[in-house]
Amino acid sequence: MKEPDDQDTEGGKSDRSKSSGKQSIKSESRYGFEDTTDDTFTEGEESYLEEDSDLEDLEGSSSSLPYDYVESKKASQEPPGLDAEEAEEELKKKISESFFYDYMELASMPFVTPDSNIPLDFLVLVHSFGYDCRKRANLQLLDSSTLMYIAGNQLILLNFKTKEQTYLRSSSGQGIGVIGVHPYKTYFTVAEKGSFPNIIIYEYPSLKPYRILRDGTEKAYAYVDFNYNGTLLASVGSSPDYTLTIWNWKEEQPILRKKAFSQDVFKVTFNPEDDEQLTTAGSGHIKFWEMAYTFTGLKLQGSLGRFGKTTTTDIEGYIELPDGKVLSGTEWGNLLLWEGSLIKVELCRSGMKSCHHGPINQIMLDEGEVITAGSDGCIRIWDFETIDTADIIDDTGLLEIEPINELQVDKNVNLFSLIKINTPGYNLWLAQDSNGAIWKLDLSFSNITHDPERLFSFHSEAIEAVATSPLTYLMATTALDCSVRIYDFASKNSLAQMKFKQGGTALTWVPRIVSYSGAQIVVGFEDGVVRILELYDPKGLTIFAGRKKVPDVDIYLRQVFKPHTAQVTALAYERDAEVLATGSKDHTVFFFEVEKDYKPIGFINTPGPVCQLIWSSVLHPDSTLLILCENGYVLEAPCPTIKEEEDDRDVVSYEISDMCLKCFHFTSVKSKILRSIEIEKREKQKELKAKEREARRKKLIEEMGEDAEKELQEEEEEEEEEPLPEIFIPPNPSPILCGFYSGPGKFWVSLGGYDSGFLYHCEFPSCDKRSNFEEQKDEPFDFRFLENTEENPIQTIIFSFSQTMMFCGMRNGAVRVYIRSHDDHSLTNLDYYWHFNMHDNDYGYVKSMATSFDDRFLMTAGADNNIFVFNVYSELEFLKIIKAKVPSPKFGIETEPSPEDIEDPKAYSIENARRKREHDKLMKEMEELKAGKREQIRALRNEFWKLLEMNKELPKHMQFRRTDFDLDSKIRADIDRKTVYKIHQVEKELAWEKEKHELGLMKLQNRYKSKPDEDYEDPKDVQAIKEAQVYMGDFNLKTAPDYKIPEHMRINAAKKEEELGHLVSLVHGKKMQMNKCILSLRDLKVAVIEEIQCLVQELKNIQSTLHISKHIPIPQVPQIHPEEVPEKRFHYDEEILKKFKRQRMKIEVQKRSHMDQIVSSSAGRGFLKLPSGKDGDVTTRDSLSRSSRASTFSLELPKPPEFEKTEPTEVELEIMKRDEIKHLYMQEYLTNRIKELTVTFDAELRLLRHQKLKLDTQMKLSDLHHVTLFQEILLLKNFEKQENILQERVNSCDKEEQDMQWKINELLKEMEERKNEITKLQEQEKALYAGFQTALGENNKFANFLLKVLKKKIKRVKKKEVEGDADEDEESDESSEDESSLESDEEESGSEDEVFDDSICPTNCDKALFELALQLREKRLDIEEALVEEKKTVDNLKKEYDTLSKKVKIVATNLNAAEEALEAYQREKQQQLNELLVVFPLKLHQVEYMQSGEIPHDLSGTLVFSNLSLGRLQARIIQLHEENVKQQKLNKECRERRKRLIREKREMAKTIRKMEETVRQLMIDKFGRVIDLEVLQTLSVNTTLEELKIRKLRKELTNAKEMKMWEAKIAQLRWELMMKTKEHTKKLHQMNDLCIEKKQLDSRLNTLQNQQGNAFQGPRKADIVAREKITELVQAQAQRILALKEEIALLRKKGGLILPPIRPTQENEMNL
Repeated sequence: MKEPDDQDTEGGKSDRSKSSGKQSIKSESRYGFEDTTDDTFTEGEESYLEEDSDLEDLEGSSSSLPYDYVESKKASQEPPGLDAEEAEEELKKKISESFFYDYMELASMPFVTPDSNIPLDFLVLVHSFGYDCRKRANLQLLDSSTLMYIAGNQLILLNFKTKEQTYLRSSSGQGIGVIGVHPYKTYFTVAEKGSFPNIIIYEYPSLKPYRILRDGTEKAYAYVDFNYNGTLLASVGSSPDYTLTIWNWKEEQPILRKKAFSQDVFKVTFNPEDDEQLTTAGSGHIKFWEMAYTFTGLKLQGSLGRFGKTTTTDIEGYIELPDGKVLSGTEWGNLLLWEGSLIKVELCRSGMKSCHHGPINQIMLDEGEVITAGSDGCIRIWDFETIDTADIIDDTGLLEIEPINELQVDKNVNLFSLIKINTPGYNLWLAQDSNGAIWKLDLSFSNITHDPERLFSFHSEAIEAVATSPLTYLMATTALDCSVRIYDFASKNSLAQMKFKQGGTALTWVPRIVSYSGAQIVVGFEDGVVRILELYDPKGLTIFAGRKKVPDVDIYLRQVFKPHTAQVTALAYERDAEVLATGSKDHTVFFFEVEKDYKPIGFINTPGPVCQLIWSSVLHPDSTLLILCENGYVLEAPCPTIKEEEDDRDVVSYEISDMCLKCFHFTSVKSKILRSIEIEKREKQKELKAKEREARRKKLIEEMGEDAEKELQEEEEEEEEEPLPEIFIPPNPSPILCGFYSGPGKFWVSLGGYDSGFLYHCEFPSCDKRSNFEEQKDEPFDFRFLENTEENPIQTIIFSFSQTMMFCGMRNGAVRVYIRSHDDHSLTNLDYYWHFNMHDNDYGYVKSMATSFDDRFLMTAGADNNIFVFNVYSELEFLKIIKAKVPSPKFGIETEPSPEDIEDPKAYSIENARRKREHDKLMKEMEELKAGKREQIRALRNEFWKLLEMNKELPKHMQFRRTDFDLDSKIRADIDRKTVYKIHQVEKELAWEKEKHELGLMKLQNRYKSKPDEDYEDPKDVQAIKEAQVYMGDFNLKTAPDYKIPEHMRINAAKKEEELGHLVSLVHGKKMQMNKCILSLRDLKVAVIEEIQCLVQELKNIQSTLHISKHIPIPQVPQIHPEEVPEKRFHYDEEILKKFKRQRMKIEVQKRSHMDQIVSSSAGRGFLKLPSGKDGDVTTRDSLSRSSRASTFSLELPKPPEFEKTEPTEVELEIMKRDEIKHLYMQEYLTNRIKELTVTFDAELRLLRHQKLKLDTQMKLSDLHHVTLFQEILLLKNFEKQENILQERVNSCDKEEQDMQWKINELLKEMEERKNEITKLQEQEKALYAGFQTALGENNKFANFLLKVLKKKIKRVKKKEVEGDADEDEESDESSEDESSLESDEEESGSEDEVFDDSICPTNCDKALFELALQLREKRLDIEEALVEEKKTVDNLKKEYDTLSKKVKIVATNLNAAEEALEAYQREKQQQLNELLVVFPLKLHQVEYMQSGEIPHDLSGTLVFSNLSLGRLQARIIQLHEENVKQQKLNKECRERRKRLIREKREMAKTIRKMEETVRQLMIDKFGRVIDLEVLQTLSVNTTLEELKIRKLRKELTNAKEMKMWEAKIAQLRWELMMKTKEHTKKLHQMNDLCIEKKQLDSRLNTLQNQQGNAFQGPRKADIVAREKITELVQAQAQRILALKEEIALLRKKGGLILPPIRPTQENEMNL
């Protein structure tokens, strides 16, 4: 039997017949679109089975064929007589809902070389410790206890309650890009990576592959998301195409496809409220998408978000709000609210603090609250309404809001995503922490809220090393996330972890020879530190007795030391565990003596960064260390000699310089290998061709004889060989990745770069200390080709403990296993292997591998943070449940003091600490030496001062000058020149900083200049205060007589006309929108009628095969009424034209018959047959056409063949019965479908009718409003003329007032300038008298005479320029006034002129003073004349100012009157407007005016008031009441205080009266009467003060004389000092010459002694060492001298700063 879905063949036929006419868009390339086009893919446009080749491909796997009919292939092979339409329909079958793919055919499987006998399940994944915590959306929830996440090439389903794991492998084997979950949790998607990867949709919980979506992107998927109903799936690809695809995932068909953006896209989501809207966000962008119908079909249209003034940011988290807005995060932690494609507002917390400290990674909307999760580890809850209604309030574009609740998960937490657990009654969430953890969070924020719980914790960065215990199933790992973790991989548990300051880079387990219990591990870190950690079971400690929770494992820091200055890359114990070797990227290998608590032995330098260390096994005769360097060097070092106990304090360095190292410098030979392979291949081809040629030659000789040889020679000459590949040496050496010993002095290495693809067998040359490693070039002597490793080299190689398996970790994260014999050191058999991709192919290369002590398990650690545990294939079955045994604690471990850890990454290494100690020792010796030298210099300086004193005591003619003591004057000049040069250089170096700070200072000064004054008031604030004072607490109605219309609310006819136009356009828009809705509903009705007609026809066909008793009444087909299609009144077709033609012809025939009857009846009768015949012809033709159409229709129906009626068989009866059931079902289905269409249309019609009624109501209201506006316009036009007149009057008065005010301001400025000029002239006059008084001096006998000369008033002749006739009168008046004033002055001083004559200088009077008096008198007169002129000008300005002030007052009065008139007119106009009747519809619940509980009939006394304003007034009542209470309380307090102050005032008045009485009595007793003390004090002279002034003047005179004497002495002493310095310098030069001579003599003496000693013995080693030390000491002293010179030069500068010497650290001091 067929499936139920297969029975609806007829319905499918009709549906497909409709879609067959649509244009099919097909792809010629792998993609069906271009990035620059908007090609669309709609359902039904493409068939899965397009060509026969596709059918042939699918024929082989019927289980994976997603169709109901596998016979679709056979349709193309049937005879050509079969209808082609049916074959096409078979190809377009829909996928059955019950169809599933086979998981085993989809999942990637391990690769095993053929004929290798390696089982497919050689390695079986047992457990995974880790997940890709930094992959987006890598934590999904399938049910209340099952998590899903990606780990490498595996999809892991984790039951976080039982901790059981289920694994699904990727189908491509190249990794998984992203995962997603269906909204109903019944399906989940796995979007993979690779070349054109697939999206596989699994059913849950069966985990069966349900659908496969193909060709959605090129390389990998970045994000997937279902719509709210789960019917559509959106996917977005990663680089390079970034393709956004909308899928009908159940039909495996793409609906829409377009390039999302040109940069990384992080996320794509559907709008939960509208499936036709999507949002994508990523690197520096956010984009809003909409599915829109265009003239070419359904399209994806995207609108890129514009950041505007906001800084462009990467967007990780966002959420679509119900009203279409989008809320997104930023890199700096604020929220952006998008409306359309623009930022509406940026949200931050109060104080301009960001919402999160760092990027916001996820935003969710849950139960009316917005939840944000950030990289700062915080979850904050925000009010949705506050965010949804947020808007900008200032130019900053920021709005401050505060969260409702917040939760700090923990320190060092970076929340990447949140998923809610649907548990009734709880608000529990799961959180993905990009620092490696999975959290369970309670966001209920109640009194019983649980603290955050860390469910799982894994490594968050690349795992650098893994090691296993030699005794039990324990595993240790370290990673760059600064942690060391311990696992029990047998029982699949994580036991313990320990955090450090730096990331771990190397790790090894201490051998049992050193730690018998296997409890110690050694870990190397990024900063060069090596730590020894000890594991123990804390349950064995007595100190933990009684504690509830005791961990399974605890980690104790046993020892710490720092041998390197860079990252530690390798750790290795010598085969006897006597020596530990550590390698680092600082090009050193350090050795430690294990037995003596890892005492340093020494280190060796390597030519490159160390990447691996391997000690030789016990099979080698000697213990040697294989050192692999990254840059192509391989060294072999013997085990260093462990010296006996000795004091090594005198050893300067730990470097082992005498170690004999063997070196192999790898040189590329890959091109030679490829060349030799090509030569060998050609040789084989030549041999085959030679054999063929020989056979042909024999055949030709037999056939052709002698001519055969010539023909063969011609063929040989025609053959030419292609050139061999050239030898190529890469310019940069290929890096060495890993290697291992194959025998004494021999090793295998794997390289990356150009030389990958082979394993190279190498051998060390003999040791030669004199050879240079860099010049050495060595080649391997053998190689092994490795299949498929050209671009995927081996990163790490380990062997099982039995040495029968070689495990290889590949760069693409795969694991490869080679089976080898125990003694096969030459790797002769590498053709067979087992290979499987486990870690991520892009960034999950295998960093480290390890096997368990019994070879039962294999552990791999990759750069993708994942650790996989495999069960190694074994013929033995292990049924026993195993578990790791944790070592017991050592006795007394809880009381042992912990060593001091090295946390500072800049701490000294062992070698640097020793060198620092030696350096400090040398510096100490140097300081002692310098102290001795300083003491000698101090003694010489004292001696020099004594010489200077002695020189001073000599007679002057015998004394040396100070310059004579200088040895060379050029020295001082040279020092000064160098100092100036250094100062100039420092100025150059600091020029940029100087200019920067100068600009900053200038900006700061300008900023403070622009700062407003303290009493500055913003005009807006002043206006607001004024309005508050006027209107606060008072709500004036427009009908009030004192209502003042604000400026912005004044209405005129133009504004009303604009408002009326806006209303008309709004009404027109509403009507057009309703017309569009009606037309669309009419189009829907037409479509429904067409579909019902098709269904009715199909129903009739079905009923024709059924008995009439089983017929169901056929529903009536709705009709389109002519009034529904008014536009068709002017449409016509052929039938209408024919009908019109017949009507016209009939009318013409009737007219002619009537005319013919009048002319002749006989002729008319014969003539009448013609039109009737024509008419009959027409009708006959019409009937014939109808009959022909009917006949053709009937001919189309195939006639059933006629057979003799026989009784049907049982099979035929069964078939008939089955067909009857099918037809009955289809009859009922079609009838229900017709009813459903009708009901659906009626519902749409009712909905539109409801909208139409609402629109009618709005239209009526708009008509009423239109009438009101028209009445207002008519009224305003009546007032417009008078209003314009009043407004013009106000404007003219205002302008006049402004002009007068400007003139007044100008007058005030001019008056101020004149007053300043008067002040300056008065100051000049005072200065003139003061200067003359100074020139007179004291006790001048002619002082009075000269002063009279200076002050004498004389008549002066004035010279004036005549400027015009109009000014002459005024100037003559002024001159006459001046002359009269001068004459009066002269008359007043006439008596004095009689006493003295100012034209003759008296006898014994200084003529210079007399001339000066005359000159100053002229100046005085000039000043007095200028003063008179300025005073007159000021008086005139004052008069003009007073006149203007009076005019301003008059204008202001007029302006106020005009404004009042305008305001009264506006009030009158408003009253007229208020009298207009306005229709305002109200609902009953809005009427609150009741009388006796009922609405009164007369509502004329009511007031229509808005609820908002009413609420504000009611709130204001409460505020006023509260203010009244406060004022009453304050008033009461003030009254109490007033009473207290009055009481205190009375007491103080009494006290004052008593004191006044006492003072009065004392005055009477002393003076005999009451006197005024202030007057008495002013009349008395302070004699003490006058005496002090006289003493002060005398003391100043004495001090001045003494200062002159001391200045002369200082000059003399400076001269003597200079002479002594010269003398001292000269003696220093002499002493220097003597010292040089002494040194030469000492050297000659030593040479003679050495020559004598050489005759008896050779140089001693101690002398050589001492000489080297002295040489180093001399060099150090020379450096110190240079430093002292620089210090001296710096001290000579002003403000020179000397930094203190570097002090040794506390640790170094302890070591010393």
